[in-house]
Parts: sequence; C-alpha cells; structure tokens
Amino acid sequence: MKFNIHGKNIEVTDAIKGYVESKIGRIEKYFKDTDLTATINLRVRGKEQIVEVTIPASKMVLRAEEKNVDLYAAIDLVSDKLERQIRKNKTKARKNLKQTIVFNDFDVDASEDVDDTIVKRKVIDTKPMSEEEAILQMELIGHDFFLFKNDKTGAFCVVYKRKDTGYGILEAK
Repeated sequence: MKFNIHGKNIEVTDAIKGYVESKIGRIEKYFKDTDLTATINLRVRGKEQIVEVTIPASKMVLRAEEKNVDLYAAIDLVSDKLERQIRKNKTKARKNLKQTIVFNDFDVDASEDVDDTIVKRKVIDTKPMSEEEAILQMELIGHDFFLFKNDKTGAFCVVYKRKDTGYGILEAK
C-alpha cells in the first residue's frame, strides 16, 4: 500500500509518518489488491487534531475521519473505524457469496460463518386505516414503524419515524 500523507497547519514528522503507515497499513491484509494508495490528511483546528483517510479501491471508496486532542489517538480511532467498515462490508460479501457483488475487492473467507437466521416471526392482522390513524397506532405501541392498509388506496404501507423530524410512508404497488 502506498501512502500520501499531507499536513495542514501541522508538520508531518518522520515519527508521525511512521505511525500513520503502521496503523493504516494494518488494513492491507483485508485486500487482494495491494496496489492501493491511501490519502491521509492531517489537520489542526483549534485544539483538535483531525485525521482524514481516503482509500479508493477498484469498486468502492473507504473513507473515515476522526478528531481528538491527541494526534496519535485520532490516528488510532480512524484506523479502528476503517477496520470496522471493512469487516462490515466483508460480512455483507459473505452473506451474498452466491451473487456477483461490489465487495470483490476484499479477500473473503467463506469458511467464516455468519448467523443470518430469522429469530422471530410475527403475523399481524392489517385493517384499512388512514395515515394519521397509523401514526397514532405506531406511537401507542412504541415502535419506529407500523404496517397498515391504506383506506384510500387499498395499498399496504409502512409509516416510519424519520431521524430528523416527521414521518415517512412507504407504499407498496
């Protein structure tokens, strides 16, 4: 793996460069293609040290950014974040081994088992109701979503709580 390390408002010493290469270089074991270039930007804003890493692979781009008052701690955090992203994507790749997928950049070991069994199944009785009534029902049971049959269109819909304010509706055709 090649490294492009740049510093803004910070001098990139040999010690910092060596630490970055050792920490970020650990993720090289996850890739088949070792001819990757990691771009690392180190910045200082106030008391915060910011580390940003971008690694373009053939079918995807890994990117992580972390802030900390200690530069070495920020490098550790960004390295851990990249490893979590890679492990998450490898798990997705293993689940979909039967298909051609975008995660073929990773060295996927099919012997690692992934538990993808359904642990709970629920049968619900849907009745026609308005969107407002569905929102009320969802709030009453304390869930983030609710399946209902729209009384105006007759379609099955899911009302859900959005992360920002408000609600969303998914309607099946």
